[in-house]
Amino acid sequence: MLQAREGQRVPNVTFPVREDNAWKQVTTDDIFKNKTVVVFSLPGAFTPTCSSTHLPRYNELAPAFRANGVDSIVCVSVNDTFVMNEWAKDQESANVTLLPDGNGDFTEGMGMLVDKRNLGFGKRSWRYSMLVRDGVVEKMFIEPEKDGDPFEVSDADTMLNYIAPAARKPDQVVVFSKPGCPFCIEAKSLLDSKGYDTIDIPLENKVRGRVIGAVSGKATAPQVFINGSLIGGLDELKAHFA
Repeated sequence: MLQAREGQRVPNVTFPVREDNAWKQVTTDDIFKNKTVVVFSLPGAFTPTCSSTHLPRYNELAPAFRANGVDSIVCVSVNDTFVMNEWAKDQESANVTLLPDGNGDFTEGMGMLVDKRNLGFGKRSWRYSMLVRDGVVEKMFIEPEKDGDPFEVSDADTMLNYIAPAARKPDQVVVFSKPGCPFCIEAKSLLDSKGYDTIDIPLENKVRGRVIGAVSGKATAPQVFINGSLIGGLDELKAHFA
């Protein structure tokens, strides 16, 4: 049975990491000493839930974690450093340190090494997250031990809610735009001036009308969405902020 290790120190491990075409030895002290660190561990790089949800959401909420005293966010997986480096390139992971536990030493020391031989994975990490202060585990969220790959409690939102229940989470803003469109440029500039980190989705002529119509019911660009709600075009965006 997997057990939380709250109140205990993290394992003393050295991680061989490949950076800038050179080997680097990263120690547990390098990661945790005199720092507040959020760690989440997952079964494998490039796997579905890990790539679609687990890693991206921690990356997205990183500013909120930093604003509430977290120095760094670390993703641990029993993969070698080459695999983790390629996964980092493939993912939205600029705010997260991807740490390769290739030999499983850290994961075994945490009591989280499990047999995934039935999937051809060999020994891998069970999915969990934890808050570590100066090398000591304060809180762990361990996924329930049941069939499959449960993902219920180790997510970024659960951890942030534990650290700071009233934390303000980053807004999700998307603009469907037309290349070279002055109204689109003005809309994005307005959003930037309000401090939003905007995702711009420029659409080509052949598909623009159909895509914008399908997602917004409108026929013109830009169309702005904030936190899943349609704001509309430039005039509607100005009215929204007014």
